[in-house]
Amino acid sequence: MKVHEYQAKELLAAAGANVPGHVVCKTPDEAAAAFDKLSNGGGVMVKAQIHAGGRGAGQLKGYAEKLGGVKFAPTREKARALAETMLKHSLVTLQTGPEGQPIRTLIVQADAEPAKEYYVAIVFDRAIGQPVLMASAAGGMDIEKVAHDTPELILKVPFSPETGLQPFQARRMAYELGFTGDQVGKAEKIMLALSKVYLEKDATLAEVNPLAVTKKGDVVVLDAKIDFDDNALFRHKDVEALRDLGEENPVEVRAGKASLNFIQLDGNIGCLVNGAGLAMATMDIVQHHGGKPANFLDVGGGVTAENAVEAFRIILSDPKVKAIFVNVFGGIASCARIADALVKAGREVGFQVPVVVRLEGNEVDKAREILNGVTTELPAIRVAPGLTEGAKMVVELAK
Repeated sequence: MKVHEYQAKELLAAAGANVPGHVVCKTPDEAAAAFDKLSNGGGVMVKAQIHAGGRGAGQLKGYAEKLGGVKFAPTREKARALAETMLKHSLVTLQTGPEGQPIRTLIVQADAEPAKEYYVAIVFDRAIGQPVLMASAAGGMDIEKVAHDTPELILKVPFSPETGLQPFQARRMAYELGFTGDQVGKAEKIMLALSKVYLEKDATLAEVNPLAVTKKGDVVVLDAKIDFDDNALFRHKDVEALRDLGEENPVEVRAGKASLNFIQLDGNIGCLVNGAGLAMATMDIVQHHGGKPANFLDVGGGVTAENAVEAFRIILSDPKVKAIFVNVFGGIASCARIADALVKAGREVGFQVPVVVRLEGNEVDKAREILNGVTTELPAIRVAPGLTEGAKMVVELAK
């Protein structure tokens, strides 16, 4: 689960990090009022809040002039004008795709006047089985390029999830990054706050980019990103309450309500599979034989007829889908139950495209009897003898 920048900052501030003052705004008038509150004789930053990185280097879709999602406003009138423009457009970044993401919320932030920018983040390193503090003195918008071209500039410190990041580890990292004097303690405090939120809230990523030294010598969190483990949200109702469904794919939200693991892609072959590993293998074999998956969809081992019907409704709601590949291995799930669900879905939804079905495992013979018995009623259903045959068949039918 992703949250907005301002929500990430508020979590870090509660953990002890130094965060510049900001006001959340949804109208141009609110942005103008926020300028009055925060400018203190200088300007403010107006920042679009969407669940995507690269906002500063992005571009407002359909706007003639070059204008991204992070802009400086020297006056009250400029803050209002920027807010009005941003809230009317979608923001296109490298992470949104060409359609961009509508801007519904802004923050107006006091201008911290950064003199030097750093990158600090915590992620889990699966190779060593520990969280790792990563940092670089080359922070800012081009951190991805730094990681690709000069990875030696990324410093790493693993730490124990039981004890958390220790003060001496954060302090040593601050020295290695080049902090001096009282800035070392300030940077250390922010790194410890990052670790606290990462561990206590079951985050998968906690990132500050940039961590900035201001012209006055202060050390502040200028931007923050935190992603959370969906499977742990039942333990963190406060975090779950931060979820912004308006930022998520509505089809994926709908699938989640039906206990379906669904990710929409841009192909034309719908996939309905039980098991995440089998779903990925199914997508691979479809691609191998020249097709392009329209989705990842894992219905799980305990799929019901109702879940299956909803799964078909979701797949068929995509107008690009020209054929569907159902690939089920009956381990926990019964193939016969899947077959019954397919028949029910065909009767309720109506298959307007070919549906290729490959079943193996628990009660597969009974399942094939069920499907072979409805070929006249539901001619769209084609039973494949095996995985490879099914993949080849669905790719050809999708053409």
